[in-house]
Amino acid sequence: MLEVTNITVKYGSIEALHGVSLRVARGEIVTLIGCNGAGKSTTLRTISGIVRPASGAISYEGQNITRVQPHQIVRMGLAQSPEGRGVFPAMTVAENLELGAYTRHDHAEIAKDREKALSLFPRLRERLTQTAGTLSGGEQQMLAMARALMARPKLLLLDEPSLGLAPQIVQTIFSIIREINAAGTTILLVEQNAHMALKVAHRAYVLEVGRIVMEGDAKELAVSDQVRKAYLGVA
Repeated sequence: MLEVTNITVKYGSIEALHGVSLRVARGEIVTLIGCNGAGKSTTLRTISGIVRPASGAISYEGQNITRVQPHQIVRMGLAQSPEGRGVFPAMTVAENLELGAYTRHDHAEIAKDREKALSLFPRLRERLTQTAGTLSGGEQQMLAMARALMARPKLLLLDEPSLGLAPQIVQTIFSIIREINAAGTTILLVEQNAHMALKVAHRAYVLEVGRIVMEGDAKELAVSDQVRKAYLGVA
């Protein structure tokens, strides 16, 4: 479904990604783990068209999207829930959800998708008229994910969905990620919480200083000595 081939990304003279390659098959949850500053968010932002690679190629459903504009990529069925949630704080929950469907004109289907999103995140239903900036961190994360789902993506990019959340909320978020995937949405997940990411994913990539250093079945990587020492806090 998605194939990233040897992409290099530079911020001025600084090279943030050094020939990163990965693939995501339809129906999978694939996770990209690594330390802070490894280039995980840059990888997602490059896939979604926000950042342009200096070299390499990105293919989505057989089409080269390396130079496609971000809004066009959304229309093709690829949406991102950004790091830091990125909700519009002065707008209501309902308005944030509406913005998630800004590329669509099928009003009846939009209404159905809003209902699905509110079923996944029932807490948001209670807060539809509340401004997003007054929500808790966990509620804002739910809103960011629900807003991305309003674009009806075939591939959902999730950037650090558990960042800064209490353990109980983290469990809820990852349970919902499984549910979204079970309903047919393919997911590429960037996550510092390697334990939870490897638990929920089918396959995984490990990114270190802008380079993929390991890849494989998520369960196998979870028991790898190298991963356990570096990312799971197991001596």
